[in-house]
Amino acid sequence: MRLDGRRESSNVDDRRGFSGKTKAGIGGGVGIIVIALLTWMLGGNPLSVIQQSGGLSGLQTEQVQTKHEFTAEEQELAKFSKQILASTEDVWTEVFTSMGKKYIPPKMVLYTNSVNTSCGEGSASVGPFYCSADQSLYIDLSFFMSMKQQLGADGDFAYAYVIAHEVGHHVEYLLGTLGQAHNQMQQMTKVQANKISVRLELLADFYAGIWGHYEQKMFGSLEDGDLQEAIKCAQVIGDNYLQEKSRGYSQPESFTHGTSAQRMKWLKLGLQTGDMSKGNTFELSDKEL
Repeated sequence: MRLDGRRESSNVDDRRGFSGKTKAGIGGGVGIIVIALLTWMLGGNPLSVIQQSGGLSGLQTEQVQTKHEFTAEEQELAKFSKQILASTEDVWTEVFTSMGKKYIPPKMVLYTNSVNTSCGEGSASVGPFYCSADQSLYIDLSFFMSMKQQLGADGDFAYAYVIAHEVGHHVEYLLGTLGQAHNQMQQMTKVQANKISVRLELLADFYAGIWGHYEQKMFGSLEDGDLQEAIKCAQVIGDNYLQEKSRGYSQPESFTHGTSAQRMKWLKLGLQTGDMSKGNTFELSDKEL
């Protein structure tokens, strides 16, 4: 991506160098740990799942500052993340204006290892995530290095897709989709709730594609290979891919983010069309997704 001279968002809370220190007992159980491991590679909204289960309700933490000298790579990733957040602000402000709505951007929190949020304590082990309770997206920048080392998903547009996906959940929140879905999930069985979760995640992928479409239209920043980077990333974070990679088989009833094919499909649909009306993941049958 060509980002030289692009502005950095000021709507960032940089908590790197701080870490959460546990003060009280841990609630929840092994099931929460398993969920965290399975959603490790790309947390579309892992804390909402943990919060519903009560898995972190017993944790009380305080933020403790630790000495940390940031490498040039870490500082470059921080700058890049702020530039991408600024881009999402510009794009979604224009898209919302075209719909007769006002876009209120989310805050991005950069942290190290663990962080306190209004949804509970978050950690780097669950990957980037969005918390609707404080309208913030949380990222430990080491996640991008893990993407490259453990999944082979690399490149600036792949990293940008991760951020745009979390901003996509914020768009869902502003449009009321996220709240409605979570209310439904609380009244369902786990298998039924998982299907709703998949629709939320695919919609966030679609919105990430919408951002990419207008980022290119507004700034012409995409270079050869950028789109392939994002598509590759979507492929390797599919539930089926991650489950098969970790244990040799997959269980569709446990999917919470969608298959590789589904994630690539919805990301590409947003990228190619830029048409918000096509984001109809909640109107389609399971087979049509």
